[in-house]
Amino acid sequence: MFKFTLGTGQSIGPVALQTLWIRACQSPDVSVGRQPARFGAEDRPTYALYASQHLEDLPQIELRLRRLLEESKLRFSLVPMHR
Repeated sequence: MFKFTLGTGQSIGPVALQTLWIRACQSPDVSVGRQPARFGAEDRPTYALYASQHLEDLPQIELRLRRLLEESKLRFSLVPMHR
């Protein structure tokens, strides 16, 4: 549904990321992933957020996700994959 990277030197653990994503989706039926940084990516992994394709109101979920990441004091670049 979404992919994102964090600012240099920042990271988020799998449990915290799963909790944040559950809150954004308002559903426990989600999963998360982390891909190691690619060469030249300044050691910044890509995080992936997955959920059912049948989630309603994806724009609202994206707004909640952005707010939760900001509240966590994370600098991020978020890319929606569902459009």
